[in-house]
Amino acid sequence: MNSLNLVSGGAAHGLVASVAAIFREQTGFEISGEFGAVGFMADKLRAGAPADLVILTRALVAKLAEENLVIAGSIRDVGMVETALAVRAGDAKLSVSNADDLRNALLAADAIYVPDTKTSTAGLHVASVLDRLGIAVAVGSRLKIYPNGATAMRHLAACDAARPLGCTQSTEIIATLGVELSGSLPRGYDLATTYTGAITVQSVHAMAAQALIDLLTATEAAALRAQAGFLNVEA
Repeated sequence: MNSLNLVSGGAAHGLVASVAAIFREQTGFEISGEFGAVGFMADKLRAGAPADLVILTRALVAKLAEENLVIAGSIRDVGMVETALAVRAGDAKLSVSNADDLRNALLAADAIYVPDTKTSTAGLHVASVLDRLGIAVAVGSRLKIYPNGATAMRHLAACDAARPLGCTQSTEIIATLGVELSGSLPRGYDLATTYTGAITVQSVHAMAAQALIDLLTATEAAALRAQAGFLNVEA
């Protein structure tokens, strides 16, 4: 069976998985996807990794279009994803409504599971939030940093820490067994990132790539997007 090569941010992994069977039935293609920190994924495309389609942040896709690596006319928004807090399944969820609540929650955690703080959307944001809260040094030794949010959440699920906490994109939390979405970051420290699909210039299966974009963004797929953690894109 033919395979469609997808390079994507980890935020879209759960959504893509939810439509894979439908896509295979409609097109005869399997989805061969690689998911990870968006900066790393963009650099893989720049380095020549085979890909028919990318799903990355809107800003990164726009940059790739400027670099003539994706087809500008194929660009379409999939949805917005919030960076959120996660707890291990069975642990008490947190009530975080302001900066003080967030600071106290992070200081109380004995292990904080996050994605790459240099190449991932959520990881970069976590690093910024810690700086703004003035606790980057205080919690630095407790940070458990992994290549992407999905890996960080799997380790959170399996950890034996007394008071662990996670922070990554809500879609990665929802898609991981053993962790639960605890809530959004408070106003002023929140982040909602728009993810966008585009066909690559090098695509050898452009029609199938377009079919996947159509499927992911269809009105009929609204419930699947919501279930995966995607919000409607603000006008």
